[in-house]
Amino acid sequence: MEKKTRIDGFGASSLILFSALLGLNQVLIKVVNGGLQPVFQAGLRSLCALPVIVIFALVAKRKLSITDGSLIGGLICGLLFSGEFILLFLALDYTTVARTSIFFYTMPFWVALAAHFLIPGEKLTGIRTLGLFLAMAGVAIAMLDRPQEAGEYALWGDVMCLLGAIMWAGIALSARVTELSRSTPEMQLVYQLAVSAPIVLIAAPFFGDLVRDLQPYHLGIFTFQVFVVVAFGFSFWFWLLSKYPASDMASFGFLAPVFGVAFGWLILEEPVTLTLLVALILVGLGIVLVNRKPKPKLS
Repeated sequence: MEKKTRIDGFGASSLILFSALLGLNQVLIKVVNGGLQPVFQAGLRSLCALPVIVIFALVAKRKLSITDGSLIGGLICGLLFSGEFILLFLALDYTTVARTSIFFYTMPFWVALAAHFLIPGEKLTGIRTLGLFLAMAGVAIAMLDRPQEAGEYALWGDVMCLLGAIMWAGIALSARVTELSRSTPEMQLVYQLAVSAPIVLIAAPFFGDLVRDLQPYHLGIFTFQVFVVVAFGFSFWFWLLSKYPASDMASFGFLAPVFGVAFGWLILEEPVTLTLLVALILVGLGIVLVNRKPKPKLS
């Protein structure tokens, strides 16, 4: 399949499917938290997904190297990934999937804000600034709307999601401002998994018993996460990234929180209030505007 200049029907349907997988993933994490302690689950998932990704990269003949100057950037990326996933998996113990989806997917706004100061040519335009303000308004509205069903520690979960989103943004920026940019996307993911697995597993005992009420279905869902969400899902994402313009793909980013809220409601019967829907619309619109790039001027 040759490289495309725009998103076609196959690309659009693939990106919708991937967004749905991301939204479903948070439901799966929350369910497995009932059988495995959240931090232990995060570390175990990285450990199990690592060989699968390496095998895929080797079969697909993707370059995997730590001698191209990317090692320091890769280690930084892995450390940020460790913090991001500890916060995300713990947050899903404290708050709902719907709320997690709104707060965690604020990542593009933190990237845009940091890039404005760190990366030449990435200044915030009026439209992108409007997107930031809309998203922040959505976050504020969601934080003020904490129904009893969300749990008494929902605010802690909300804050963890925001901090996790900031670390996720740090990963994206590391891939652009360090020598990590020399690595293939597969190698960047290998760095994240290889560094995070030992760090998160070592940290896990400090967060309580490693095993909770573990049932066979927990193991089945965990296996699905490793092979379908992490291995297939992200490998498929990298393949799409090699075929379609990244800027056009980014415009589908608003779908992940929408699917997260929808799956939380459908599968876990989480409450979705009118206020939360307004917050979701504001964050989703903000994602679209922040990812909007100005058209090049015709000479």
